[in-house]
Amino acid sequence: MGGGARGAGDGPAPGTGRGGRRWHRGVPVADRVEQQIREAQARGSFSGLRGEGRPIPHLHRQRTSYQWVLDWAEREGADLSAAMPVGLALRRERAELRAAVPGMRSEREVRELVADFNGRLRDAYLRPASGPPVAVGPLDLQVQLDRWREAHPPRPAPDPPPAPAPRRRPWWRRRP
Repeated sequence: MGGGARGAGDGPAPGTGRGGRRWHRGVPVADRVEQQIREAQARGSFSGLRGEGRPIPHLHRQRTSYQWVLDWAEREGADLSAAMPVGLALRRERAELRAAVPGMRSEREVRELVADFNGRLRDAYLRPASGPPVAVGPLDLQVQLDRWREAHPPRPAPDPPPAPAPRRRPWWRRRP
């Protein structure tokens, strides 16, 4: 292949927009963008989109970046627990763990979960605090085990099998 000729599949030449048009250096970017939007509207690229013809909700109110993030998280179903301060996240997790204890499968699972949470809580208290100070108490292992045992009572012991009937001697071995 030669060095000077460009093939048909090589894409637009440098300095050109879509469709091979050349952009002039003196044209502001906003004008270029507006022109591309008008051309896309003429082609019908924006027709049939979700929300077409409806007003943009809450367009009239002023929103902070914080409110925008909350709206985005609600709309997309995102979990913002990673953005919470450590103390608040641990308090929330503690409440979720307490609610989950009765549904766990075994005492061992409860013990491991409580030990893991209490270890992470201890580590969080040893680090410098970031965010507002939030008091979060450790989970009491015995209380959680009692809650689990209450939800999972021990199975009653099966009734012992009935004692076999005494064996009768055959008639020829009976003594008078």
